[in-house]
Amino acid sequence: MRTKLHIKKGDTVMVIAGNSKGQQGRVLKINAPDNKAIVEGINMISKHTKPNADNPKGGILKRESPIHLSNLMVIDSSGKPTRIGRKLDEKQNKSVRYSKKTVEVIK
Repeated sequence: MRTKLHIKKGDTVMVIAGNSKGQQGRVLKINAPDNKAIVEGINMISKHTKPNADNPKGGILKRESPIHLSNLMVIDSSGKPTRIGRKLDEKQNKSVRYSKKTVEVIK
């Protein structure tokens, strides 16, 4: 059985460790088996490409590389990084994520 992750696609996150520490961005993709995420504008690498149909001249492309989920924290509505908890929502009878700082549900 797969464990639930504290970060989802579309969340705004802050990097708490590594070269990009302190930067914020939106999660574009999650790779659950590797516990990694691709965050917009974070952990940029230079990829050298040969000429092809998409890029006829080839050259060096800048793109995001995956960053481990343990190095990311979700930004809540107050704009500060927070830990994530899970609780049962009585109305919908589903598990929801909430901010441990402000105790409000994260959509």
